[in-house]
Amino acid sequence: MANDKNKYDLEDRTEKFGEDIIKLCKKIKITIYTEPLIKQLIRSGTSVGANYMEANGACSKKDFCNKIYICKKESQESKHWLKMLISATCNHHDEISQLLGEAQQLSMIFHKISSSSKINH
Repeated sequence: MANDKNKYDLEDRTEKFGEDIIKLCKKIKITIYTEPLIKQLIRSGTSVGANYMEANGACSKKDFCNKIYICKKESQESKHWLKMLISATCNHHDEISQLLGEAQQLSMIFHKISSSSKINH
């Protein structure tokens, strides 16, 4: 049962998302089209977890809300770069689609956390 709890832990989940982004990017052949997309995707995909960790260590509610909002934005940006990778490569579409789904779910989770806070951004 402890494993089920971890499945829903956002620290673990955002960390796994970043790791899965890196694993995907390592598999993609570098071309003039894919290289800038990969760089951007790694930045946004790994930033989700980093900002969530910062949110958990926030010194104020305002700081927490700001970091959560950044998590949402980075999740959305990751969706964009994943979609661009589908256009730029013929391979790994199933894996990219799975990551798109996870990015969408994370975006919705962080939107809910952000919108349910009393401080609006």
